[in-house]
Amino acid sequence: MILIALGANLPFDAATPDQTLHASLTLLSNNGAKVISVSRFFMTPAWPDPSDPSYVNAVAMVASSLTPGAIMGLMHDIESRLGRVRGKRNAPRCLDLDLLDYDGKIEAGPPILPHPRIESRGFVLIPLADIVPGWVHPVSGRSVGELIGKLSGAEQDAIRPLR
Repeated sequence: MILIALGANLPFDAATPDQTLHASLTLLSNNGAKVISVSRFFMTPAWPDPSDPSYVNAVAMVASSLTPGAIMGLMHDIESRLGRVRGKRNAPRCLDLDLLDYDGKIEAGPPILPHPRIESRGFVLIPLADIVPGWVHPVSGRSVGELIGKLSGAEQDAIRPLR
């Protein structure tokens, strides 16, 4: 099971962030990472600056024979094709794709697996629970439900389904 987090909070050309996420899923499927399922899309306050536009976040499960490094390369290519310009860390962006888990592998990287900040990111954990409610962190052994339970109630309440 390969899990990818998707997020966007800026438009690209005439596309809204949720349209950009849909376009990225199509590009993944057309380039060697077949999308098996996708969580609902969630609205999430921007972080670290909540005055920035809210994000649309989701998690996708894909199947692929690509290596973790090749999937990262594909994701970076898709980000660029859909308007991502790398600049300041955690700045607003047209698209952000992160490799969360690759068949439970634990690797020092690159890429680091599982994603090193997955346990503290509600905007990843809540969509992850939506798509794979039984997921267990390969390093800590904690379930996605346990990890969500460690988030503040305010953080959990701020993440809402898009529709």
